[in-house]
Amino acid sequence: MNLLCIDTSEGSQVALVTPDGIERARSGDPRGHAEHLAPLLARVTGSAPVDAVVVGTGPAPFTGLRVGIVSAEAFAHARGVPVHGVPSLAALARQALDTPGGDVVTVVTDARRKEVYSGTFRAEGRDDVALVGELAVTRPGDVVTHGALVGPATSLYPGELPGTPLDLDVAVLARLAMARLARGLDLPTHPLYLRRPDVHVGVRRAT
Repeated sequence: MNLLCIDTSEGSQVALVTPDGIERARSGDPRGHAEHLAPLLARVTGSAPVDAVVVGTGPAPFTGLRVGIVSAEAFAHARGVPVHGVPSLAALARQALDTPGGDVVTVVTDARRKEVYSGTFRAEGRDDVALVGELAVTRPGDVVTHGALVGPATSLYPGELPGTPLDLDVAVLARLAMARLARGLDLPTHPLYLRRPDVHVGVRRAT
């Protein structure tokens, strides 16, 4: 099975995961997702067949996450294939848990506004993780840590979050998706914003 993985929680990343290997492409620009994503997709897919699309659902800031999920759904619709959602923090947790040293990890990523997204996960077999508690968006100093602390936000706030920097490998989304599909789980593509977007539609008052 050929799985196209897309994530825009931190920059823009795509990967085509096939039985023969993984083709990756990424842009480190934390913005400009709409401009970067189409060329990245063309680079890794070309004329290759795609059996399903897996997209990271965050949590992440509104605009970037929305671009990634809409692009994944549009690509899947055009190819006539299913699209599955996997939380981006869960993929980071799986990467961290692949390294021996414990079966619980807390992941932190940049939420902007001097805040971070965080979530604690435990290992679920060799290819999946389970969320412990709830995902949160908080000040760095308010993060409750269990097990090792990893993620991009550790390098942004080393004083409040002393841990191990870790960048997402978008191809790991495929592992989690396959493990969850094998258990018969539904994988919705609903975005995990955790807070309201910066732009709001005004409510007109009755006169």
